Amino acid sequence: MIKKLISWSIKNKWMVIIMYSIMIIYGMYSIMIIYGMYSVYNTPVDAIPDLSENQVIIYTEWMGRNPQIIEDQITYPLTSNLQGIPKVKNIRGSSMFGMSFVFIIFEDDADIYWARARVLERLNYATRLLPQNVTPTLGPDGTGLGHVYWYTLDAPGYDLGELRALQDWYVRFGLQTVEGVSEVASFGGYQKQYQVVVDPMKLRYHGIPLMEVVNKIKENNNEVGGRKFELSDIGYIVKTTGYIKNIEEIENIPLRTENTTPIRVRDIGTVQMGGDLRLGIVDENGEGEKVGGIVIMRYGENAKQVIDRVKTKIEEIKKGLPAGINIKPAYDRSDLINATIDTLKEAVTEEIIVVAIVLFIFLLHVRSALIVVITIPVSVLFAFILMKWFGITSNIMSLAGVALAVGDLVDAGIVMVENAMKTIGGEAETN
Repeated sequence: MIKKLISWSIKNKWMVIIMYSIMIIYGMYSIMIIYGMYSVYNTPVDAIPDLSENQVIIYTEWMGRNPQIIEDQITYPLTSNLQGIPKVKNIRGSSMFGMSFVFIIFEDDADIYWARARVLERLNYATRLLPQNVTPTLGPDGTGLGHVYWYTLDAPGYDLGELRALQDWYVRFGLQTVEGVSEVASFGGYQKQYQVVVDPMKLRYHGIPLMEVVNKIKENNNEVGGRKFELSDIGYIVKTTGYIKNIEEIENIPLRTENTTPIRVRDIGTVQMGGDLRLGIVDENGEGEKVGGIVIMRYGENAKQVIDRVKTKIEEIKKGLPAGINIKPAYDRSDLINATIDTLKEAVTEEIIVVAIVLFIFLLHVRSALIVVITIPVSVLFAFILMKWFGITSNIMSLAGVALAVGDLVDAGIVMVENAMKTIGGEAETN
């Protein structure tokens, strides 16, 4: 049997070559379809194409200083000393009251985390030129289009300060642990703080400068370590607990002594619980002020998967919220993402149906119609393979391009099939 097969193969070598070629083509075809399906499920999905610069942001805070001082002592030293980093296209600086921003724009082929490491390396050198106690920090590893999910705390009857504290110390920390989330920015409400309202006339009467009050409060808001000593074969650890926990402890901080009488903070002013200075409010649909947060996606992540993880985490966080408080979505990009994907599905499905009907009507041949129809999903899969290779996300622009290109691809298939039908039909009539 084997000898007959070998002899047949030698006599019909061209037939064997053709058969093997067909098998290889079908094998490659199958591999391309499988890899195309893999690319469809693993290509990052987003609704909006991210056209932002490949940049690293340095944020520096020095409250109470005007923009000119910020420019001269922070922005300019940082901008000038960050020059020379590899693959940097441009460095921009922005100064405002109490804050400085430096934007380092990298080339498009530079890896964002390599760029952040390079900036941090050079920042360690540039920091020594800044004023004392001024520490620049890197911005989040996200982009301007990374705001994928907004939410508010729906809590009728609750104080805005309590809601902001709940957002900052419970909800935000929970969402920051989600994979793919770069940062959770809080908005709205009042940030609680202890406020010492000093009476200048009392300060002058006691001869106490304002900085002395500030320093005394700082000195009394810390812990001092002790040591361990042994007494009667028992070890004792000595330590002091000095962190401020309530208003009364601030009021009882001594500033100085006059004729054996201590002058305390309450003798030169009042201590109260208040909110930090606000520069704006957040209102939702005209229903009043709201407290909430913005989930910022990490650079290059799959937006749809990140949003799904955030929603799952929110359901877990809700179990620990006080009664009457609910997390309400204000902006969910997954709705737009799903609408974009559904549009592509509808466009491809409609094109397949229309092409199949038209070809069957004009050619009256089912197999010929299937040859053209099958090129539509295969071409879409091949487009996703190239999108994955080149790092292009599935967004409203790229998917619209795929849907438009499918129509052009079908035209060539229709022409070739129709020509083949006429040629084969003409040869059959001749014979």
